[in-house]
Amino acid sequence: MKRSSLVAAASALALVWAASPALAQDVQGLRIGAAVDGALNETDAATTGDDAYRYDAYRFEARAGQRLEAVLRSDAFDAYLAVYAEGGDEPLAEDDDGLGEGTDARLRFTPETSGTYVLRARTLAGLEGGDYSLSLRERPAPPRAPRPVGLRVGDERAGALTDRDPEQEDGGRYDAYSFRASTGQRVIVTLESEAFDPLVRVGRMSGADFVELAQNDDGPDDGLNSRLVFGAPTAGDYVIRATALRDGEGAYTLGLAEAPPAPPAKPIAIGDSLDASLNDETGRNDDGQRTEFYRFTAEAGQRVAIEMSSKDFDTYLTLRKASDNSVLDQDDDGAGSGTDSRIVQTLETAGDYVIEARALDDDGEGRFTLKISEVAPPPAPSAITFGQTVEGEITPEKPQSDEGKHYDAYAFTGQEGQRVQAVLRSGDFDAYLEISGAEGEFSALSSDDDGLGEGTDSRLNFTLPSSGGYILRASPLSNEEKGLYSLELIDRGPEPKPGSILVGATARGTLSLSDALIDGGAYYDAYRFQAKKDEKLRITLVSNAFDAFIDLGEDGEDFTSLATDDDSLSDTHAKLDWTAPEDGWFVVRARSLGPNETGAYALTVERQP
Repeated sequence: MKRSSLVAAASALALVWAASPALAQDVQGLRIGAAVDGALNETDAATTGDDAYRYDAYRFEARAGQRLEAVLRSDAFDAYLAVYAEGGDEPLAEDDDGLGEGTDARLRFTPETSGTYVLRARTLAGLEGGDYSLSLRERPAPPRAPRPVGLRVGDERAGALTDRDPEQEDGGRYDAYSFRASTGQRVIVTLESEAFDPLVRVGRMSGADFVELAQNDDGPDDGLNSRLVFGAPTAGDYVIRATALRDGEGAYTLGLAEAPPAPPAKPIAIGDSLDASLNDETGRNDDGQRTEFYRFTAEAGQRVAIEMSSKDFDTYLTLRKASDNSVLDQDDDGAGSGTDSRIVQTLETAGDYVIEARALDDDGEGRFTLKISEVAPPPAPSAITFGQTVEGEITPEKPQSDEGKHYDAYAFTGQEGQRVQAVLRSGDFDAYLEISGAEGEFSALSSDDDGLGEGTDSRLNFTLPSSGGYILRASPLSNEEKGLYSLELIDRGPEPKPGSILVGATARGTLSLSDALIDGGAYYDAYRFQAKKDEKLRITLVSNAFDAFIDLGEDGEDFTSLATDDDSLSDTHAKLDWTAPEDGWFVVRARSLGPNETGAYALTVERQP
């Protein structure tokens, strides 16, 4: 980053681009039992990226076990609520349309521990915003749950949901029924109603808590009624909850019947490949879909790849543990191209496993091929150092990822906060890069397809979250591609520190290849400035070298965007009129709209005329 002498020394705080939103520093207090009217506008906090949204944040104190309900209503936007522990960045609970009256949100939340929580009132998506009303109240204690009504296999009961019935933790009334089953016994639970959209839940009681084991909303008849085939994992008593998908009341009919035995599973061995078909004579799974079942035996720790392909229909695979019928994995298009399926799984215990091979569409039929093979452990990655460029070739003999892509892996060591850049170029295939920690199985922390902005080559920029080892995977985007490539690893050093700019001053600088990058690949320079509450400022960014973009946010360890502008001054120049929400320091990012753009610019921060 090159700046003129007008720019003061940089701040001691580094800016780190946050792909996931951090909580806003300007959090308003909200008392339980209170309601507020507010508005989301360009001065409010906003996240960035493809799923960007605008929000207001409210802090409240709550006791452990306190039953709370927040309601967000708006005629201007699709309301969404999320609650966080103070200082946390992962929501503890979320809701979109829980009020059941259109696009308003109702979030019910019971904290496990006493403390401070933050409620985020936000748009479902987008930065438009508008007026809203928000309330937070304590819900009354639920009525004492009655003893479940006994039910036998073959019974059918008429009932009704009313406001006198007990309430589930996440809302909605329910009636409870109990039945006894032996180990492996299969039953069909049906719930039908013309008054509400039925939801049937089956579980067991653990003290006063209901532990759900299975549920069904809409059965295979394309209607709203529920039909659940349930296999008891062990002998004992089970509980059925008859409830509504959304808050609803009215009459219903509940049935409990013996389920037919599951279709027999045909034997298949690891290493086998077979051709088969789905047709009118094919058996059905518990959801009524045409399914072929295959059973195989594996050793503990054995890693297998299961692949299903068809030219006649969109394939779908499910892998279950035979002993308890639990689902280990499911896949639709994991083979990486077209509509073929692929599951790669390390089997933790020795024993039998069941493959369900079917069509994604209930009516799909035709020929298919199923193959199961053992996957060798991934080879040790090659070493790569910063500043090094390596050349390699992707061939069909190279190891495959879980998605079926052949790859080469490279290991390096870095420090917490270090910015690294990997560039993968190939004239033979569409390049794809992934980065993972070195411990355990490969799990991508970040990836890139066409980040270099010069065709199909990749450029992955990543800030290391901790010191230690990391793995880069270089592969084609498509499973079938192969060919030569070059991979370069670059140390971009620590995040550049923001400079300073005074209100009334102009900073002249140049975006260069050494500047900071957002996740989308756009370069930026950052400047801190101080503003007073309600001070009206105008920020302009002019450049003849790139399409100018202003991103204004809060100063701190994490950048939280408050307002942005692209072309308000002209087609490629930006202008942002903004009112400071409080006294404090703020950061403006002078950046390009698109990736890989560099060049000179002038940034001005001044009071509005």
